Amino acid sequence: MTTVKTLLGLPGLRPHPSTREELLDRPVTRIYVTELPDPGRYLTAGELVLSGLLWWRAPGDAEAFVAALATGGAAALAASGADAGGIPEDLVDACARHGVALLEVPPDLSFAVVTERVVLALAAAADGARKRLLTAAAEDAPLSELLARAAGELGAACWVVSGVPRVVAGTAPLPVPAAVPVRQFAAARARPTAAGGLTVLPVEGRHPVPWLLAVDGPLSTAQTELAEELAGLVGLARARSRPAPAPLGGAVRAVALRTLDSDEAGDVLAELLATTEKPVTPTANRDPSVALALVADDGSWPAGWAADAVAALSTVEPLLRATRILAGVSDAVPTAESRGAFEVARHALSLAADRDGGVVVVPAADVGVHQLLLAGTSTDLRAALRRRLLGPLLDYDAEQHSDLVHTVRVFLECSGSPTRAAKALHIHVNTLRYRIGRAAELLGVDLADFVAQVDVYLALVSEP
Repeated sequence: MTTVKTLLGLPGLRPHPSTREELLDRPVTRIYVTELPDPGRYLTAGELVLSGLLWWRAPGDAEAFVAALATGGAAALAASGADAGGIPEDLVDACARHGVALLEVPPDLSFAVVTERVVLALAAAADGARKRLLTAAAEDAPLSELLARAAGELGAACWVVSGVPRVVAGTAPLPVPAAVPVRQFAAARARPTAAGGLTVLPVEGRHPVPWLLAVDGPLSTAQTELAEELAGLVGLARARSRPAPAPLGGAVRAVALRTLDSDEAGDVLAELLATTEKPVTPTANRDPSVALALVADDGSWPAGWAADAVAALSTVEPLLRATRILAGVSDAVPTAESRGAFEVARHALSLAADRDGGVVVVPAADVGVHQLLLAGTSTDLRAALRRRLLGPLLDYDAEQHSDLVHTVRVFLECSGSPTRAAKALHIHVNTLRYRIGRAAELLGVDLADFVAQVDVYLALVSEP
């Protein structure tokens, strides 16, 4: 990283005696020559501003000029007083008040020479920064260390953010939620973009769920080139790092995820479960559109995980090829009972397919026990049981164009309460009692009997 202090090694440039030492540590990204009284609209952060002070006419003129430099994040002001009778006192005072480093350019040193020397110094620093980053990558430095070195070279904090989203690594706390840079990138149609105080670039790689490199603040051309180099190195680090399956003990949950019309399920599930920060063991599956995994549950599994998962998957969905993302999760069970947990997760996944929405996550609590029991029977067996128990009622409805089957189901789902069932069906309670009595006659059972209710209800919900 090139700083103001680095440039003081160039022949001719020297700090004004009023400049505080700590101001010389600011990074320099480029040089900008101007004689405008207010150059604010043309400034970018980190610039060394070079001026012959032709804009200065009288005391007081320096305030607006220096204020613009401070607001724009200029690294320093290099001024020549050759045409102004020396450095004006109000310029010295304004630089001290606004915290802008002031450098003096001798009268016999041309701006062309200064510009050339600064440009060459920046180019040499950029080459050196690339070499140092490449060296760190070649040494298999951890991602956190690679980012720390890059932040030093860029003079700005940086983060790697997964599209799910989550912060994979960073040199400081991310000032916005992780979803912000992902949405920013998606809105730009997967092109590098600068907005909201962050510059976001894609990390190279062929993973379905992208990683993004976010750098604090707008970047100069040289910084952007270095950031692109860093994005490539992060991509290599991601390709090399394949976390081994974690050994699980105690309680676990099974998660099943499907990506419709794509084979992205494995990567999506891995990134989604990484947000839980819990040990995960993926499970092999022949269908690339479905991924399965076990996740450790130490009792801290959030009650609203399904809603959180929908929010996370909805953030990454615009960056995927999948037309829908569906998921199901089981209850927590002992590891020895994980096979049953997978059955619950798979059934929750099948229920998700029947619901509306591009992203659907169904928790185990939404799966009824009777649904799990019926899921284990074949279609032919369910049809046979339905005909055996409900045959007379089905035939009656077909002949009389009535709907006693629906009436009985609502009655049972209202716990056998005539009042609640009548209200749900928008009929008089006496009408409801008549219909239930007629249905009981046809079925030859007592619909007030609990065992009969269970048998009839299972037959009602077992439609193939």
